[in-house]
Amino acid sequence: MGIIGWIVLGLVAGAIAKILLPGRDPGGLIGTTLTGVLGAFLGGWISAKWLDHPISKKFFDGPTWLAAIGGALVLLIAYRLIFGNSRDRR
Repeated sequence: MGIIGWIVLGLVAGAIAKILLPGRDPGGLIGTTLTGVLGAFLGGWISAKWLDHPISKKFFDGPTWLAAIGGALVLLIAYRLIFGNSRDRR
């Protein structure tokens, strides 16, 4: 999977992570995309390093998608732990 595939995967993974953890986080579409792409790389690295599941070269591989979404969720949770939950502020 090329860099464009990772960006598309990251965009979708970031959007799914935002749906699972809604809130008013800064960044909008660009922030969601960056969170998703970084989460995809983080999830892929964790999956390959510690879960002994190498990242597939295919775009529609279920474990790759789960790793990307999981990585994006980890980044969103870490962001909220560091900067606070944006749902509490109005």
